[in-house]
Amino acid sequence: MDTALLAATLAFIIPMCFSPGPNNVLCAAHGSQHGFKATLTLIGGMAIGWSTLGLFVGVATVFIEENQGFFDVLTYFGAGYIAYLSYKIATSDSLDEGYHEDERLGFTTGVAIQFVNGKAWIHFLVLMTTFGSLFGTGFSGKAMLVLLNVIFGLPAVMTWAAFGTVLRRAFSTPKSAAFLNRAMGASLFLVALWIVFPDAFAIPA
Repeated sequence: MDTALLAATLAFIIPMCFSPGPNNVLCAAHGSQHGFKATLTLIGGMAIGWSTLGLFVGVATVFIEENQGFFDVLTYFGAGYIAYLSYKIATSDSLDEGYHEDERLGFTTGVAIQFVNGKAWIHFLVLMTTFGSLFGTGFSGKAMLVLLNVIFGLPAVMTWAAFGTVLRRAFSTPKSAAFLNRAMGASLFLVALWIVFPDAFAIPA
């Protein structure tokens, strides 16, 4: 294995997995509302969806590179879905006003959000085209690369979910919990805006 290529691959994967994005912010928001344990089902769905998407991109890289319009549709559709989730979180009841089982986001949501997550598509496209030869050029090599992503991706979303749980404990009164819900919903909505208007959030050099 090329150690320099491995180092470059990890330098790409780790910041991408741990930086704010739809998965991480959603896990933090869900953890703040329902706790860490209740978020594990959502995280499990994310892991399956993320891995499936990665394998698909690994096989279909050439087609995806030649069809930019496909990305454009996913970008807007995904931003709309994330904005909807932000609304659900921001308008949900505060923690002391009663627990609602149907407000939990489960396994299916975790899987589905990967396929409308423009960041995830770009992540895997760059990974497969730039670092795809790390474990070899065959399908098994692509699968190993996806596994490497999962190894770092799972701790990332679990860390963000745990962070949300800490916030949940700090904002324990009904008024402060309602404020936290709105703040987390607004944060997720900003992620949706960032997906559609990335240049607006760019930091000047």
